Amino acid sequence: MKRSLVTAWVLILAVFALGLAGLAARDRTPEEQKVEEDYTVPDPGVLDSAVTIRVKIDDETVETMTMDDYVQGVLRAEMPASFELEALKAQAVAARTETLYKVENGPVANHPEADICNDINCCQAYRAAEAAESAWGADAEKYSAKIAQAVRGTDGMVILYEDKPILAAFFSAASGQTHNSGDVWVSDLPYLQSVNSPEGENEVPNYYSVAAIPSGEFRDRFLASYPEAKLDGAPEHWIGAVERNDSDMVTSIDIGGVTLKGTVVRRLFGLRSASFTVEVEDGDVVFRVTGYGHGVGMSQYGANVMAGEGKDYKEILCWYYTGVTVGPYTPKNLATAG
Repeated sequence: MKRSLVTAWVLILAVFALGLAGLAARDRTPEEQKVEEDYTVPDPGVLDSAVTIRVKIDDETVETMTMDDYVQGVLRAEMPASFELEALKAQAVAARTETLYKVENGPVANHPEADICNDINCCQAYRAAEAAESAWGADAEKYSAKIAQAVRGTDGMVILYEDKPILAAFFSAASGQTHNSGDVWVSDLPYLQSVNSPEGENEVPNYYSVAAIPSGEFRDRFLASYPEAKLDGAPEHWIGAVERNDSDMVTSIDIGGVTLKGTVVRRLFGLRSASFTVEVEDGDVVFRVTGYGHGVGMSQYGANVMAGEGKDYKEILCWYYTGVTVGPYTPKNLATAG
């Protein structure tokens, strides 16, 4: 009898434990349930492989490569390979589009002998396969296959506005919203308008950053560029009126009687973005900055959040670039491979 009771209790506890296990499985978040994809290398795309690009590398040599090889190199350099596949696809299409935009509106004065270069201040970054695989270490095979999937899974796809490739600007992380291109650069392009972006401090490393510059250094650096500024007396009086747009970007700021765009101050003091506040604290001029990058076009971290929520690359691109379509495009002014 005693043995039977013990056996019964063991069975009851086992059933109860299985029930708890089932509840725990049902309560797991999508991130916990997600099984990593097995990435494989597809065959090269027909459209990308039919086009050759002349790429100036490190301001020294010009290499000729297919669009397929070039866009993979941009992806290795411009976006973490750990990002969602659909985000990588969106980046691949943006890189391909930016290339065609440069070519069809060129030649670029910085490199008339090449279609594009790897200087991020002019064109796009580029990273050779060997360098990327060395950095990826044990993940090299998986990430290489993933990059190839992103490029070849979007073969020949381009972001179009009025049937032409756009200036497909992209950057790292927005401060809640992207910026209108006219607030950052000269032209206000209809497809580069401010939109909400979903990333935040939980997704972006150093989403909030602080730059504290000793007041003497601040004065010397500013006067070197703007000698007409009045930076006498206490530093608390140097900073004047600050104006912002709806996306929290500093559109203008008065420093020592000189009015500048926030983007100019960002470059002058090496800030991560033009979404900042500024105060004088304990003798330092302190910038508190949100986001990273110029803020125009597609946010890469925002794209990754959207991909994690189930959006595909076309949905991501049509969100960040206003009024565009995404489809195949026959490039002009480019050589064909072979």
